[in-house]
Amino acid sequence: MSRAFVLPDLGEGLVEAEIRAVLVREGQVIQEDAPLLEVETDKAQVEIPSPYGGRVEKIHVEPGQTVKVGQVLVTFADGAPAVRPGAAAAQTPAPAPASASSGGSVTAAPSTRRLARELGVELGRVRGTGPGGRVSDDDVRAAAGGAAPAARPAAPAGSAKPLARVGLEPPPLPNFEQWGPVERRPLSHLRRTIAERMALSAALVPHVTHFDKADITELDAMVARSFETARQRGVTLTLTSFILKAAALALSEHPQFNASLDAAAGELVVKRYCHLGIAVATDRGLIVPVIRDADRKPVLDLARELAALAQRVRDGKATLEDLRGGTFTVTNIGALGGTGAIPIINYPEVAILGVARGREEPVVRGGRIVPRTMLPLSLTFDHRVADGADGARFAQAIVRRLEAPETLFAGW
Repeated sequence: MSRAFVLPDLGEGLVEAEIRAVLVREGQVIQEDAPLLEVETDKAQVEIPSPYGGRVEKIHVEPGQTVKVGQVLVTFADGAPAVRPGAAAAQTPAPAPASASSGGSVTAAPSTRRLARELGVELGRVRGTGPGGRVSDDDVRAAAGGAAPAARPAAPAGSAKPLARVGLEPPPLPNFEQWGPVERRPLSHLRRTIAERMALSAALVPHVTHFDKADITELDAMVARSFETARQRGVTLTLTSFILKAAALALSEHPQFNASLDAAAGELVVKRYCHLGIAVATDRGLIVPVIRDADRKPVLDLARELAALAQRVRDGKATLEDLRGGTFTVTNIGALGGTGAIPIINYPEVAILGVARGREEPVVRGGRIVPRTMLPLSLTFDHRVADGADGARFAQAIVRRLEAPETLFAGW
């Protein structure tokens, strides 16, 4: 009996992916964990390893095809030699049907299976807490002796009413060809998904934007003085790393912006961790990698991690873990020019900070006009979870830190 490998649940609500490349051929004998396919989701282009070792019987997909979670990708021949890393096919007996103890019949993503092997955990003995009993990374870590994932308590019956979803059906487009020649360009999978997510956020979330400016004259001077010292440590200091630090510290004072709204339960889910997303422009579209525990890291570490993360994204080598779990997003368009922007919230987050280019401006200080470097900021937030006064206070908490750079350099 053949063994079918389907597109696994990739997490984060991802339900489909586009096949970018098929890395094996029919009849080929491969090792377990060998690269099988490259797929592109709305978050990244990732490589899917094979959950089995053996002979590829049939490939059911081709590059450019969009597939759903649960759709068959590759079929492996039954009785083919199971090849594991470091073992030759001819020296390994044919695999027996998957048993519970081997983890073969357990619903789990390839990355979760790999984690289980690394931690010495038998998947068949792990209780899955995901949809349909799917085993998650947290389940595996808990079985290996780590902390068990906390279950979300159910909302009391009748305690809250679901908030309505808003959506509009667009009218048919006119026949543009009647006015002249046109060219139709198909959207990439990533571009389509960005469009869907932006439309979802704009339709679901009542956006409000607060504008402010930070005087970063002293911060610029301190960065210039510290640039060479940082370079000797292999780090290029940028303004973005200080903005990330200021935002992370401000979020600790205003945790309602480090949250997600559970509309169905009528609850605000406040995260007790601070994972900051930073929007990175690529030739494929805007991608938001995540720096974890930004509030706990000194600026030098943030700068180093930001540079490496952005490079992986631009090279198409970011993993799903690089792109998941963000709690608040920063988008800096300063390098591209402009005087400001109103960013759309990265749903299901509740706020996003936009940063434009800092410019020298005439500012009145002590009755005198003096030149100061002013940085435009725009904080867009979900009006369901915060009011205008809350947004103004949060923005000022960021400004206050940028204008007192010694608080950002502490422990750098």
